[in-house]
Amino acid sequence: MDQGAKVKVGVVGVGALGRHHARLYNLSENADVVGIYDVCSETAEKVAQEFGLKVFTDVEELAAQCDALSVAVPATLHHVTSMPLLKMNKHLLIEKPIAATVEEAEEIVKEARMRNLVLAIGHVERFNPAMDFLEKHAADTRFIEAHRLAQYPPARPGQHRRGTEVSVVIDLMIHDLDLILTMVDSEIERIDAIGIPVLSKTEDIVSVRIKFVNGSAANITASRVSMEPMRRFRVFQEDCYISMDYATHSGLIIKKNRVGLAKKEINLDEKNALAAELEDFLLAVKTTMQTGKVTDPKVTGEDGMRALKLAVDITKQIAEYNEHYGFKFAVPD
Repeated sequence: MDQGAKVKVGVVGVGALGRHHARLYNLSENADVVGIYDVCSETAEKVAQEFGLKVFTDVEELAAQCDALSVAVPATLHHVTSMPLLKMNKHLLIEKPIAATVEEAEEIVKEARMRNLVLAIGHVERFNPAMDFLEKHAADTRFIEAHRLAQYPPARPGQHRRGTEVSVVIDLMIHDLDLILTMVDSEIERIDAIGIPVLSKTEDIVSVRIKFVNGSAANITASRVSMEPMRRFRVFQEDCYISMDYATHSGLIIKKNRVGLAKKEINLDEKNALAAELEDFLLAVKTTMQTGKVTDPKVTGEDGMRALKLAVDITKQIAEYNEHYGFKFAVPD
């Protein structure tokens, strides 16, 4: 593969998020979009017309013409969709979570590593300008507070509401779990979690406290039944407090100095986090194809599996908590 060659890509699943994968690949100088596939032909045709793309009616036919693909189907279908593509030796970017179960995630990671393929996981917040700043100040983190609140997903004809096939822990909180595991370099000592379903069959609102072996701790709240959206991440370090608002790409630092406390507003450069994620994936694929040696993307399959394992542990503890106290919830129709 020469330096100027483009990566031939396809997108499997062009719903709410996959549509943006197709759009941004189409704008990238590093990608040649072969086409798209969606189980709903009407959705595929609509996206294809919007961006001037080719629709494939068979996933393997699309994959056969691609070097790499984005997999943006529901989480419960990540494994069954991704494994055949990996066995065709295709580099993959799988939207978060990597899979619905840890066992499925382990199979995906093992297959990709065995075949020397790039495997990226769509934890897009790693590419948020707020996280760019936080990663540079990860040392000496003692306490993290994260809030990720969203409105209940809109209805979709003939389908479940987006994300509700899994707990809000795996749907939304997993973003912050990944960030926390990136910020705190320590094993987990204890987890305390509580959560309840409200409008879906899985947990819609969850509160978690994580205690790390090194003494650091994190409080995390996630909800998909909130009236007002919120995405905030606060980090307390030994000599400063950092507050970031992902939605507005803004924040502040309160730092201890010789005379007391100094406050500094942070104006972060705007960037499209998803576009940055896709470009990172394309670069990893391009370099791998040129050198014959796997170049890891910023968020690897192992990273995705680590976040999923923590998310699953949290959901298990919630189930044990509710069972212990005899909490039972009406299951929505």
